[in-house]
Amino acid sequence: MTDHSHDQECCPVFDPAPWDQKTHDWIEKPFIMKAIPQFLHMPLPFTYAKTLGSMWETAKNAGAAPEIKDFLLLAYDPSPWKSELYMSVTKEVPGANNIKLSGTFATKVFDGPFNHIPKYLKEFEEYLKKINKTAKKYYFYYTTCPKCAKKYGHNYIVAFAEI
Repeated sequence: MTDHSHDQECCPVFDPAPWDQKTHDWIEKPFIMKAIPQFLHMPLPFTYAKTLGSMWETAKNAGAAPEIKDFLLLAYDPSPWKSELYMSVTKEVPGANNIKLSGTFATKVFDGPFNHIPKYLKEFEEYLKKINKTAKKYYFYYTTCPKCAKKYGHNYIVAFAEI
């Protein structure tokens, strides 16, 4: 999934329109989840890619991998030392940590570096106030790997708030 040899695409071009300032209602949307260690909200080198690759292979081998256009990977940081990665799947995956998310989620798209997440979070909270909503929990969807972000000229990040 993340083979960067030659100049092949590993991350599809991201269309922000379906995600920017939208609301999504999910009823038991299936995901598999893995926790990874991090240092001050930054994944340890190679941990993120290795875990993502492992999750993708597990989903693929179970016949539960979504089409690449429907791929969604949410990151939730319960602490500066741990991140939880939620990969969307099409059905339950044997042997994986299967999670079903239900609820209403507000989303907003940002375009810029990962280290601006605190700034994006403030902007997102302002947006939520404008629509009279309060977040219960935040997730982030990093839509492309760093190499594809550079290739496409955009580093889109989608903020999700369970409202």
